[in-house]
Amino acid sequence: MNRMSHHAPTPEHLALTRRQFLNQCGMGMGAIGLAGLMGSLGLAPAARADGGFTNPLQPKAPLGFGQPGFGKAKRVIHLFMNGGPSHVDTFDPKPLLDKWHGKEIPIHHATERRTGAAYRSPFKFKRYGRSGIEVSELFAKTAESIDDICVIRSAKADVPNHEPSLLLMNCGEARLVRPSMGSWVTYGLGSENQNLPGFIVLCPGGYPIQESQNWQGGFLPGVYQGTYIDSQHTQLDRLIENITNHYQSLPEQRRQLDLLQALNEKHQRARRADAQLEARIQSFELAYRMQMDAADAFDVTLEPESVRRAYGENTQGRQMLIARRLIERGVRFVQVWTGAGQPWDNHDDIEDNHRRLAGETDPAVGALLKDLKQRGLLDETLVIWGGEFGRTPTVELPTPGANAGKQNGRDHNNHGFTVWMAGGGVKGGTVYGATDEFGFAAAEKPMHIHDLHATIMALLGFDHEQFTYRHAGRDYRLTDLYGKVVNEIIA
Repeated sequence: MNRMSHHAPTPEHLALTRRQFLNQCGMGMGAIGLAGLMGSLGLAPAARADGGFTNPLQPKAPLGFGQPGFGKAKRVIHLFMNGGPSHVDTFDPKPLLDKWHGKEIPIHHATERRTGAAYRSPFKFKRYGRSGIEVSELFAKTAESIDDICVIRSAKADVPNHEPSLLLMNCGEARLVRPSMGSWVTYGLGSENQNLPGFIVLCPGGYPIQESQNWQGGFLPGVYQGTYIDSQHTQLDRLIENITNHYQSLPEQRRQLDLLQALNEKHQRARRADAQLEARIQSFELAYRMQMDAADAFDVTLEPESVRRAYGENTQGRQMLIARRLIERGVRFVQVWTGAGQPWDNHDDIEDNHRRLAGETDPAVGALLKDLKQRGLLDETLVIWGGEFGRTPTVELPTPGANAGKQNGRDHNNHGFTVWMAGGGVKGGTVYGATDEFGFAAAEKPMHIHDLHATIMALLGFDHEQFTYRHAGRDYRLTDLYGKVVNEIIA
């Protein structure tokens, strides 16, 4: 009896995965059902009629409200002041602190460490623009664009600790793994540049606290997570590792990639929309395309000297100029960090430290806002400024290992602080909400971070309650189960 198969053997039959073996043993209906389920959950790229896949980063229209002013923002630059800048020293003047300096105030809220008497701001405030909004001398350059800025003085977080507050601000959830705001935006809108990641994070000096969780994709497909760049470096090869191939030319790489693509596609046809394989194929293609576009986008020497000088030829100036070049090239969401660690976390020597940090960032922020406006980009670019919380109006008392026994700094304050937004449909030259007379807590029109996120989503054209992702049997959203859109700050 001839036991030989009449089918000619092929190399593909020599190695089978467990799933392939089960598929070929008459038990493939479960795998087919699983593939359909993964597709409906967005865990696998959508298949095309020709057997290929649609690009998950292709531009998309938002799930909008259809209301005037909503959806004007097309891209986001998030300027993250890591560590918690003091609102009473920057954008929320409290002259009563001068009167009460050194005295116990009648208002007190829970803080991470012990605080004592009122501590006046060492900085002068001045009115700017037609709106006459008061801004500290620390941000005089930024204040020149105050008529394009909405200053939110009543932001609120949940706790006075960095880790949960960072995740709340960036991901809408203080404890559990959730997609970051940049991942949600990129998932919803895609990207206008297929040669660069849709969501890029510029953070000089390494990772901050909570590391890559701050820009994680969470349960969203991995293509939507932030791509981290250590923006302290000036050479392209150090900004983006392995961006340059020193052994092959681009045409040679293209031929090699075409061969690899043909092999992968042959492998893919036998595996019915394998999401991991498609992600690998896309990563190869993106890496190749980035060699051309990234070199151009990150090379600030291509800018006129006058522009570089306006931004400031330091790390902050350089990375904010890169941010403008990235959104100009269609990147959807760029997050710009002050730096690793918590630079603004000034438990002591706040006058010296805040002056130094603002001196590095203020010229760059001011130049960014003017540059975007001059280029006609500000109307459709939402610029967000702020940290994970503010700081107390009271002095932090000496704590071992925290403030070196000094009494010239401020503790964390989640009860009320300042965030501002500009461009992208925001009503400029306005102030929303207020803290109490000492600046300890939001007293008028409190805006929780969920409300802030809901409003940001509206500016981008999304109904935050409808913009969801199905995961583990539940529809999740950036704002969890909360949040309301603050229509007053939308133009």
